[in-house]
Amino acid sequence: MSICPKNKSSKARRDSRRANWKMSVPNLVKCSKCGELMLSHRVCKACGSYNKKEIISVES
Repeated sequence: MSICPKNKSSKARRDSRRANWKMSVPNLVKCSKCGELMLSHRVCKACGSYNKKEIISVES
């Protein structure tokens, strides 16, 4: 058996359910080594460091 609604849902009720499906702005923090904006808990793309340690070498 499949789910069968008892009554019709109005367009306003349907659209208000979908109103919260929006994208959020990524939370950017300053890199502790170079000060560049980056995503938290990730390696910095500018200097290649994470937690003040160089993880990858970046050619400049």
